[in-house]
Amino acid sequence: MIRGLYTAASGMQAQEHRLDALSNNLANVDLTGYKRDVSVEKAFPEMLIQRFDNESTYSFNMGSVTSAPVVGKLGMGVEYNETFTVFEQGSLKETSNPFDLALEDEGFFCVETNNGERYTRNGSFVLGKEGYLLTKDGYFVQGENGPIQIKENNFTIDKLGRIWQNADLADDPNRLVSMEENDWANTELVDTLKIVRFNRPRHLMKQGNSMWASTEVSGDAQIAEGDERPGLIQGFLEASNVNSVREMVNMIEVNRAYEANQKVITTHDGLLDKLINSAVRY
Repeated sequence: MIRGLYTAASGMQAQEHRLDALSNNLANVDLTGYKRDVSVEKAFPEMLIQRFDNESTYSFNMGSVTSAPVVGKLGMGVEYNETFTVFEQGSLKETSNPFDLALEDEGFFCVETNNGERYTRNGSFVLGKEGYLLTKDGYFVQGENGPIQIKENNFTIDKLGRIWQNADLADDPNRLVSMEENDWANTELVDTLKIVRFNRPRHLMKQGNSMWASTEVSGDAQIAEGDERPGLIQGFLEASNVNSVREMVNMIEVNRAYEANQKVITTHDGLLDKLINSAVRY
C-alpha cells in the first residue's frame, strides 16, 4: 500500500514538469523565432507479481528456479527524463520591413553578446546609431567577416544571405527594394550573413529571448554552405512554432492526470488509516 503512495507521487511530479514546459510555451507564443519545449518522462522498471502457496508450476529465469507462478506486472511509477526543444519550422509573417529576416529551413543567425556568440531564429533586427545591424537587445548581428555595417534604405539581402548595398537604390525610405530593381552597376557586396547549423541541435541550451548557446553534446557551430544553407527571406519574420490550442488541450490533460494521482494518494491514505485503526482496535 505504501508503494502506491510513492507511485502516485512520482506521477504528480512528472505532470509538474510537463506543466512547466507547457506554461513556458504559452508564455512565449508571440515571441518571434521561439521553439516549443516538450517534457519527457520515463517509467521505472516493472516488477513481476508472483503467487505464493503454489508449488505445482516452475519457471526458469536467468538460471534460477522459482516455484511461484507469475500472475502479472506491477508498475513502479515514472520519473522526469528531460525537456527538449522541437525545432520545427514556424509560420512566416510578412512585415515588409527590410530589417526583418526569416530562415526557411534549419539554421541560425549568429549574434555577438556579452557572453560570447549566441544563435537565434529571431530575425527582427534594427539599425544601430553607427550603422551596425543589431538585435532589439542591442547585440551585433554577425556576418562571415564580423559585425555588419550598412546604410539605411540602400541595401537588399538575397536568398543566400548576401547583403548588397547601393547609394542610389531607393527613393522611398519605406519601400523594400527587390534585387531586380537594383542598379547592379553601382552595387557592392557588403558581407554575407553568418548562418550556422549544428550536428545535434536538440542539445542546444536555451538562453532566453529565442537565443541558444552551443554545448559539448550539440557540437560547435558550423557555417551552413551549399545545399545545407537555408533560404533567407527579407521582409518576413518566423513566428513561434507553438500551437496555443494544442498546448491548452495538453494543459487540461496534465491537470486531469495530476488530479487522478491526487485521488490515488487520498484513497491510499484513507485505506491505510482504516487499516491501522482497525488493527489497534482489535
